[in-house]
Amino acid sequence: MRAASLLFAVFAVAFPAAAAAVDSDDELRFGIEMARKGLWFEARFRFEKAVQLAPEDAEALNDLAVALEQHGEFDKAREAYEKALKLKPRSLYIQQNYDLFREADEKRNRRSKKKS
Repeated sequence: MRAASLLFAVFAVAFPAAAAAVDSDDELRFGIEMARKGLWFEARFRFEKAVQLAPEDAEALNDLAVALEQHGEFDKAREAYEKALKLKPRSLYIQQNYDLFREADEKRNRRSKKKS
């Protein structure tokens, strides 16, 4: 077991991007599992870790945007969606999520203007 740990440590030092990608994927998978269970605080934490490890991962940014939306942090969600779309402009999945977000955000804004 120690040999495997040492081998991973050497691999992580020699190829940090590859080690980070594995960690990012693990964080994403766990975050998705938590989101499916409705555990949005844990999901958000995992998605944030995934984005920290792989800041150019459009799917991680999309998932983080969904979690931010669940927490009512709509400005941050918009930023994450827009960055995800810049990184992967042809992703129908990300575009659909962003379109649904914008539609819901416009409704929220209309309602808050009526209350004012």
